[in-house]
Amino acid sequence: MNLDDFSDLIERPDGGVRRDAEERRERLAVPPGALGRLDELAEWLAAAQGQVPVRAVERPRVVLFAADHGIAAQGVSARAAATGHELVRDVLDGSSPVAVLAGRFGATIRIVDAGLDCDPGLLPEDVVAHRVRRGSGRIDVEDALTVEEAEEALRLGMRIADEEADSGTDLVVLGDLSVGGTTVAATLVAALCGTDSSVVTGRGGRPIDDLAWMRKCAAIRDALRRARPVLGDQVALLAAVGGADVAAITGFLLQCAVRRTPVILDGVVSAACGLVAQRAAFRAPDWWLAGQASGEPGQAKALDRMALNPVLDHGVTVGEGTGALLALPLVQAAAALAAELPERAAEEPTE
Repeated sequence: MNLDDFSDLIERPDGGVRRDAEERRERLAVPPGALGRLDELAEWLAAAQGQVPVRAVERPRVVLFAADHGIAAQGVSARAAATGHELVRDVLDGSSPVAVLAGRFGATIRIVDAGLDCDPGLLPEDVVAHRVRRGSGRIDVEDALTVEEAEEALRLGMRIADEEADSGTDLVVLGDLSVGGTTVAATLVAALCGTDSSVVTGRGGRPIDDLAWMRKCAAIRDALRRARPVLGDQVALLAAVGGADVAAITGFLLQCAVRRTPVILDGVVSAACGLVAQRAAFRAPDWWLAGQASGEPGQAKALDRMALNPVLDHGVTVGEGTGALLALPLVQAAAALAAELPERAAEEPTE
């Protein structure tokens, strides 16, 4: 598999439609600039849809990729290793923030088990059906995946993107349900941005103490030594220091751009995957919106590299797609205002 092939498959959102959306905005009764960033969101969505006025977002979908990362066994997370299935169960039971908000905002949720380290019988068949492998290797001392598994995970993500596009999903809210995922994501960001581990190491969704943070820095430092020799090959990089969910999200993002499906990114994991995808296809980030600033330094580094400016910055660190989902009502509001506000009455000619 050569991800560079996506560079020829992905086009930018329609620039002519975006200009038409901007011109329409100039004609609305509400003064230009009065709606702040809502104008920009509406124009981004119109360009992605390829039409003016922009259509309402009617079938939003939260897509969450789940996995356990072997590096979690090194005490880099506030959660115990191999407990990702508990995060999934909370979403399925409706007791997680993303589940509560999805119901309120009219979005459905799809969970894809790419690499959880649990008995498949603990979760519904439709969740575990796509699992690539059980857990992943410790990225500080061994590969997370084989190259074949990385390719399988990438194809899984591409297949899920196709299924969502074919089913009529018009906006994806992307997130992850993982343990150890922020360590993997920070490693990818540091490798691709050429920075040290301490620059990208955050405290995680459930904050870790200073000792765990130092262990996390050390794990990322050691993983970087393994990542740097394969930086020129995205598939090899994902196999060395990624994970099944990370590879699947990367494939998902690339194929969503091919299918012209707009995506709202959540935290550092989806941002890191976006950075890998950008290396393969530089136009791909034009199809994504950064939903929120999670406070993770790795996310800030990745978004800066992709020139994505987060919609929200409310200190939401819970992960699981929650921050991205919070941006959904703003995108929906932007579309409604752009489509439904009246235009100014034509000015009377002066004699």
